[in-house]
Formats: sequence, C-alpha cells, structure tokens
Amino acid sequence: MARPQAGAGQVLLRVRACGVCRTDLHIVEGELTSLRSPLIPGHQIVGEIVEGATADLPAGTRVGVSWVGGVDGTCPYCRRGVENLCDSITFTGYAVDGGYAEYAVARADFVFPLPPSLDDLHAAPLLCAGIIGFRSLRVAGVEPGDSVGLFGFGSSASLTIAVLQAWNCKVYVSTRGESHRRLAESLGATWVGSDEEEPPVELDRAVTFAPSGDVVVAALSSLRKGGVVAINAIHLDRMPQFDYDRLLWGERQIRSVANMTRADARDFLELAGKIGIKPRVTTFPLDKANEALAAIKSDSVDGSAVIVP
Repeated sequence: MARPQAGAGQVLLRVRACGVCRTDLHIVEGELTSLRSPLIPGHQIVGEIVEGATADLPAGTRVGVSWVGGVDGTCPYCRRGVENLCDSITFTGYAVDGGYAEYAVARADFVFPLPPSLDDLHAAPLLCAGIIGFRSLRVAGVEPGDSVGLFGFGSSASLTIAVLQAWNCKVYVSTRGESHRRLAESLGATWVGSDEEEPPVELDRAVTFAPSGDVVVAALSSLRKGGVVAINAIHLDRMPQFDYDRLLWGERQIRSVANMTRADARDFLELAGKIGIKPRVTTFPLDKANEALAAIKSDSVDGSAVIVP
C-alpha cells in the first residue's frame, strides 16, 4: 500500500514496533463487524513523528498510539468526561488503518509521548494490553491491599499483575494454560490454579481476560459480598445462565470494560515508567504477522507478541 499522508491535525509516524492484541484477531476473523476493507490492523503502535510536527510534538518525538484513535468531543459521553463511550469513537486498526505497516497516521491529540525508560519493544504491549488492564482495575474499584483475581493470563493480565503488586494487592490467577500458570508464578502471584480450580479465598475484586462467559461466572463465584467482576473483553462467546441467589445476590456486581480514555493512557504510562514494567515479549517480522496472530489464537506466546517492521 502507498505511504499514507498526514492530514490536518494528524501526524505521520514511522512505525518502530506494533503490539499484537487479541482484538486484532477478533477483527481479522470477523468476530467484530468489518468497518472497512482493505484494512491494516494494529493498535499498539510505537512510532516516531516524521510529518505533522508541532511545538509540543517536534519531529523525531517517540510516541505511542492506542485503540482509541479519536472522539468527537461533543457527544453527551464526551461532555460527561467518559470519552471511552463516545458515540462517534474512532478505533485504530479497525475504523482507520493501524500499525502492521512501516508508516501510520494518527490524530495528534491521541498520541502519547513515551517515557525514555520504556524501549520500543517493551512499550508496544503497554499501549492497549497495559492501558486496558489498568482501566479494568479502575472499573473493578481495586484498592491497595485488596485480594484480586485474574481469570485468564495473557498479555494484559501479565502486565496488570505488576500494577497490583505496586499497590500491595494479593493476586490470585486462574488460567487454563500450563505455560501461563508458570508465567504467573514467575511474576509473583500469591496463588495460581487451573481454570477448574477456585481461589482459596473470597476475592474483593476480579478481572476476566478470557473471551468466555463461563470464565465470568467462575470469577463471580469467587467473589465476596459487595465484590466486583470487571470483564476485560471486547467480545464474549456467550453469557451463560447462572444462579442469581448464590452468585450475584449480596450486592455483587458485573461490569464491562469499554475502551480507554486518554487520562487512563497518560496515568498508566507514567506509572509504568516509574515502576519499570517490562513485559515478556516475542517478536515477529512484519511479513510474519499471520504467524503472530496464530500464536495469539493458540495461546502459544507467553506475555506479548510484537511486530517489528
């Protein structure tokens, strides 16, 4: 495809790295409705500005681009300060071309200068998996010292655990993959079990990362009264019936996590730079993008996959 051109209010980036997200897989496999074709996927972009520079974003600035590529700023949700629910939201690598490429265009007000402590490869997975995991903790209402369950342990969960540890939380991981369980153990989880095992304590909060309604019910069954499950998934296979009296009564809550705000991105990237989050990364060259997606589908990557042009 031809090299894109930056329009008004946009910057052109030379892509240095692009993280691979399970949402990319949902898009490519048609589980999310197609918005344009052809499409360049990818919404965890690390790039440097080559066109469209401003005083705040001079040429050569290294920036990150995430899933939310723009909002209208005028709808009721934007006016309420919840731009992640914007009625006219734009998604990078879905509504507009993304970062599985040598160059990408982005709105200048939706790029984020990256801390020098985060190199390209380790910054890329933070730009969606990290940010949305961070937002999930906020949606779940996690407080320092809580007992928190992570159900599924892919890229986002493996980054979220570092934030929880910085907040002195106890982390209980339930996941089906043996290699994912080993990764959770190596990252210092308080308890690690299979998807058929229940955490040994009642949880204050839980976040589900697997795109499975059964996993949501499993997380709900582990909550104390008044606890919250946050669903970190843009797509679920289904939502099964469950016993209200046993699982939801007692002011337990199920909340969905929808996108992210720029404030989430800025706050998380600042925290990531301070606490030194360094995800485990497997790299793929751009011409092996399909292999990267297949690895995500089969859960054969521990941590995060990153495409490098």
